Amino acid sequence: MGRGKLEKFAVNATRANVVEPGKENFEKLKGRWNQDFFLKEQPLVLEVGCGKGEYTLGMAERFPNKNFIGIDIKGNRIWKGSTLAEEAGLYNVGFLRIFLENIDQHFGEQEVDEIWITFPDPQPRKRDIKRRLTSPRFLDMYARILKPGGKLHLKTDSELLFDYSLEVLEERKAKNLLYTKDLYQSDLQEHTMGIYTTFEKKYLELEVPIKYLQITV
Repeated sequence: MGRGKLEKFAVNATRANVVEPGKENFEKLKGRWNQDFFLKEQPLVLEVGCGKGEYTLGMAERFPNKNFIGIDIKGNRIWKGSTLAEEAGLYNVGFLRIFLENIDQHFGEQEVDEIWITFPDPQPRKRDIKRRLTSPRFLDMYARILKPGGKLHLKTDSELLFDYSLEVLEERKAKNLLYTKDLYQSDLQEHTMGIYTTFEKKYLELEVPIKYLQITV
């Protein structure tokens, strides 16, 4: 491991806006994020597979009346997001370093108001289908932690992942399914709030249509 990563991990260990293994509050916030972490009762929004937290930070800036948590396993990515949050003085943002398949071990039933999945790895190989973040096992976990009426969003450049996600959601008879295969040529673009990740900007420059869907639990 490079020295730069080790230094970033050491910084993460000192940051109040990062929750990760080894910290006193790790695995103790389930059902209590607003009370014990944010110290403020507000709608709770997650970004799963947040990377450097671009979407998490963009939403937090626009909605100070909500609390946001970016979730990823990569410590160097979380370091970047947490650094930007500190620099911007965003206190309605936190980062959780876990494997995403353990998400329901860290949030209580019906604790979360909204979940965003932004440009995840499409896991194109058939043997990796269960690792797709819209596979049934993940959707079951999201359903447990989302409040009734809570929303799940997906943005992706991947036709394969999008078609797969639509098929799974239609089979499950998902409520209030909204979707488009060309977000910025549709009447759904208002849902994206004008926030663009690095991946999204790259694909837009290449004129790859951005796919978007939303369901209500």
